[in-house]
Amino acid sequence: MKYFLRFIVLILFLSSNILVLAEDTPKNYLKGKFYSSVKNNFLVATDKMRDNRFSKTVIVMLENDNDGAWGLVINKFIGEMPLGLLIDPSLNTEEEREKLFAINVPVYWGGPVEVREIFILHSPEYESISTINYGDISITKDYKILFDIADNKGPEKSLVILGYSGWGSGQLEGEMDKNHWDLSEINADLIFKTDNDKKWLKAIKNSYIRL
Repeated sequence: MKYFLRFIVLILFLSSNILVLAEDTPKNYLKGKFYSSVKNNFLVATDKMRDNRFSKTVIVMLENDNDGAWGLVINKFIGEMPLGLLIDPSLNTEEEREKLFAINVPVYWGGPVEVREIFILHSPEYESISTINYGDISITKDYKILFDIADNKGPEKSLVILGYSGWGSGQLEGEMDKNHWDLSEINADLIFKTDNDKKWLKAIKNSYIRL
């Protein structure tokens, strides 16, 4: 029960920070041009970032087109949580539930959108029915990967992430035009091996030079 209450408090806290996309964009918003190169890069908050939720944030950008963009924050650690809290209890037996609640995993804040949605960002050797590969990294969203992690059959490296960061058409580009974000090359070691408090500094040091 204490784990359940802790999880509910966490969800309520995260839900209070849900980002509203383009329809609630301020009228003075600067709509930017489409940057086709944003996908498959780190999006790194600069010192000019004014949104405290994204201060010193590193985001893996997974999709970007004329309709918008989305990615996962990889350096905002929430805390450790039993795997059992992440899986619908109707999907497993009492014995499985006991095992799942005995295994704690680090959980990350992926962004203020859909904070009840779970993403597993992981190394590419693992594959499930919902896995999408992005070169040196993959994402999986089905429950099977959580059971596999519990059975030591999951990916070699992984982050469990709640929610994602999303932008409507032209929204991210406008923020980039204001120099709120820089781009940096994706590095799997930075995602999975670097200490969370060092990820932003390493990513910002490797940012591309603006022309």
